[in-house]
Amino acid sequence: MDFETIRFEIVQGVAWLTLNRPERLNAITDVMLSELNAALDETEQSEEIRCLVLTGEGRAFCPGQDLNDRNVSGGQRPDLGETVGKGYNPFLRKFYNLSVPTIAAVNGVAAGAGANIALACDIVIASEAAKFIQVYSNIGLIPDAGGSFILPRLIGLAKAKELVFSARPVMAQEAESMGMIAQCVAADNLMDVVREMAEGFALKPTLGLANSKKALQASYSNDLDRQLDLERDLMQECGFSDDYAEGVAAFLEKRKPVFKGR
Repeated sequence: MDFETIRFEIVQGVAWLTLNRPERLNAITDVMLSELNAALDETEQSEEIRCLVLTGEGRAFCPGQDLNDRNVSGGQRPDLGETVGKGYNPFLRKFYNLSVPTIAAVNGVAAGAGANIALACDIVIASEAAKFIQVYSNIGLIPDAGGSFILPRLIGLAKAKELVFSARPVMAQEAESMGMIAQCVAADNLMDVVREMAEGFALKPTLGLANSKKALQASYSNDLDRQLDLERDLMQECGFSDDYAEGVAAFLEKRKPVFKGR
């Protein structure tokens, strides 16, 4: 499929999804959201894809919504509830619950919805030059793209409020120290570190990783009894998988397993 605002390439089991509007720092438009949804649909349908990497072209990751798409001049004001409800929310639901591991390779500024889409990934690795900004209070808005859900779960409610209210930039090293992201790495090493991790995930048992993700994310809202029941059900599904049989066989035969993701 040909895309206008993103690139989507599959290499060694890894889908590389690149926001590709460098002239606008990869700001999000309605067209980009539509293309991102199409790329996620392809990811879910493909047996070849075992991991997805999200990054940005050029010197930025993503500054959030392209305000040229949301002109508030004149008498008519845009319905941002419709923008969020029909644009960002369907994408975030699909992205947050994607059945393969997701890695954000944050190469530059990630602000607003751009920051929160990155934080919705399973693992965030950022260049030391990257920064994360909850810009919403500067223009009278609230965090969207899942930000009000994800950010306090990563860094705690008190810290999340401070960053949202102040809209201050958080450099990658500080983001790592507060638990917002997994790793801060040298800019020159970013893509090598991400590639090694992604290709490693692509060799692992995909169903097991997907069910681990389900269990961990459900733990935020489940009580212990519901979580234990979920562990039972997901373990049952994993136990019937070809990958589990291969993992046990490889262990007993003292060889490396060859997982197929089913």
